[in-house]
Amino acid sequence: MSKIAFMFPGQGAQYTGMGRDFYEKFDRAKEVFAIADKVSGMSMEELIFRENEKLHITKYTQVAMLTVELAIWKVLKEHGVVSSVHAGLSLGEYAALAASGGLSVHDALKLVTKRGLYMQEAVPEGGAMTAVMGLDNAKIEEICEKTEGIVSIANYNCPGQTVISGEASAVTAATEAMKEAGAKRCVPLKVSGPFHSKMLEGAGKKLAEALTNMEIGEIAVPYISNVTAEYVTDRENVKELLERQVSSSVRWQQSVERMLEDGVDTFIEIGPKKTLCGFMKKIAPTAQCRHVETVEDMEELLKGL
Repeated sequence: MSKIAFMFPGQGAQYTGMGRDFYEKFDRAKEVFAIADKVSGMSMEELIFRENEKLHITKYTQVAMLTVELAIWKVLKEHGVVSSVHAGLSLGEYAALAASGGLSVHDALKLVTKRGLYMQEAVPEGGAMTAVMGLDNAKIEEICEKTEGIVSIANYNCPGQTVISGEASAVTAATEAMKEAGAKRCVPLKVSGPFHSKMLEGAGKKLAEALTNMEIGEIAVPYISNVTAEYVTDRENVKELLERQVSSSVRWQQSVERMLEDGVDTFIEIGPKKTLCGFMKKIAPTAQCRHVETVEDMEELLKGL
């Protein structure tokens, strides 16, 4: 029997109309949208289904993405699709945590509404992120450490693709050094801030305050922390890890490798686009990675399972 992992993508995969067919066809999906409307004070239907600029602004993007991911997950669960472990990339970790039982849908959406706002407010001037292609992680780490100013690895996505983040001047200097060291390509990212770097520590502290009175439930299904790339089974560790996650490296490649070590052989990406399945092709080309973005995708998955 297959050992299944659910995976949830992060910010950047959003687009107008994502999740619409689930919303229109399933009451479970509508329930998630209704909760999101209440806790965010916004209309998710208007934000997600109608063309607007807000969808690509961090303080709106995060709650919109989480709404769609949790809506699809709820419908999958109703159809009997279950998993042995969950993982999510950056923002997606909140969907993983909710699916694992650590947060209710209500609290996950409430917390991410605040997270998006805190990250937007904490964004300092002069921050940047760049994707580095075709250079060994150890070399990237070495260059970041030697570069003057704040620059570090934000995302270990997959072999051959790593993202650095920090002060614009430091990112530029590190990028030039990485090109000289043999990087195939270095692509500046169109983002609103230097996410997953020390420059976002202030947002993490605010998030910690928001977590103070929030109850963390028992972890019914293990999930993997971006910070440690290890299983989280003890709810006592959750709040600290979520605070650190905002300014720490996202160890996605290591997280997937951890699940593979544990015998996971089927990965199901839940949410818009196929970013994580794309990474999977480079991390573990022979692993089965399915994707559920539309109702048609779900129907195909149900046939296969």
